[in-house]
Amino acid sequence: MHQRIDITLPIETVKLIDRVSSKGNRSRLIGEAVRHFIEVIGRENLKKRLKEGAIRRADRDLRLAQDWFDLEQQVWQRKRK
Repeated sequence: MHQRIDITLPIETVKLIDRVSSKGNRSRLIGEAVRHFIEVIGRENLKKRLKEGAIRRADRDLRLAQDWFDLEQQVWQRKRK
């Protein structure tokens, strides 16, 4: 399904579009470009949010890892006896 919309683009942008696409395929090219742009931005935002979350939880995660390490050491010591 398609929906017709009116947009205004700078003439330089239209010239670029026309260099890589015939006039009958402008909509397809613009649609693909928008989808690609959204995918890239979405991935960048996800990476940014994951990194921020990891930084925010770093101290907690370090404490949890140390707690588990200590428990594993205790179990290991018992098994060796």
